[in-house]
Amino acid sequence: MAAAGARPVELGFAESAPAWRLRSEQFPSKVYAPLPGRADAFHRGIFLFCCREPPCCAGLRVFRNQLPRKNEFYSYEPPSENPPPETGESVCLQLKSGAHLCRVCGCLGPKTCSRCHKAYYCSKEHQTLDWRLGHKQTCAQPDHFDHIIPDHNFLFPEFEIVIETEEEIMPEVVEKEDYSEITGSMGEALEEELDSMAKHESREDTIFQKFKTQIALEPEQILRYGRGIAPIWISGENIPQEKDIPDCPCGAKRILEFQVMPQLLNYLKADRLGKSIDWGILAVFTCAESCSLGTGYTEEFVWKQDVTDTP
Repeated sequence: MAAAGARPVELGFAESAPAWRLRSEQFPSKVYAPLPGRADAFHRGIFLFCCREPPCCAGLRVFRNQLPRKNEFYSYEPPSENPPPETGESVCLQLKSGAHLCRVCGCLGPKTCSRCHKAYYCSKEHQTLDWRLGHKQTCAQPDHFDHIIPDHNFLFPEFEIVIETEEEIMPEVVEKEDYSEITGSMGEALEEELDSMAKHESREDTIFQKFKTQIALEPEQILRYGRGIAPIWISGENIPQEKDIPDCPCGAKRILEFQVMPQLLNYLKADRLGKSIDWGILAVFTCAESCSLGTGYTEEFVWKQDVTDTP
């Protein structure tokens, strides 16, 4: 893993944005990370997927895709930063081409409503859910169907990630407590055990204090991007070694691309279904060479570190 200081750290902040900026064509769930000087990575995206069911959260998946500027999927010219002109017409929310997607979860939707033939679903369960939560009424109104946003409380809320460069922070010196005074008439084995516990707590405190100091100036940050930098860990437990990060199938090492901060959980509102997900740090590692993929996707690696309760 690369050492810190390889490049400035970019901080990501969640910000509400108008619907035209979050429409599905813009893939708001990805980190857009082109590589300067790489013609084959002009468009480069890292997609992080997480199921909101707690047992699945450990099975996070991350994928990378990259394309040259001239390709069959995106316009050669960048999209406008200005909102579309007011025409009085509602924005069409249905994709005009490509695979049909489930109205509930956005996955591939091979099934269709037998009544209107405009609503697509991945499964009978999601079709039933959509019918109960609104499609029963809109099914008979095909002219309005493409302009209605279904809200099933199934997907995470969407935000635009605004990027700012991190200011240099002078880390506070965390004083280490002196545990040499743990003495007494206790047995030698018990003394060693208590000394070991004390040192463990001291290390945990040091790492957590370093984490708090690092984010003190921008406590609302939800993402830290810096290709090749070292992550900042929230705990001394479950920190990966280099051997724990698998190499890319191309043979190159993987390096840190970005880390997702626990502050993002405040925006996801995962508790609104009575279920919850949790993490301390999600560290995303990608191919150091960012190997060429053609038009496909390759799976990269994500390391999940939880917050540890020190005994």
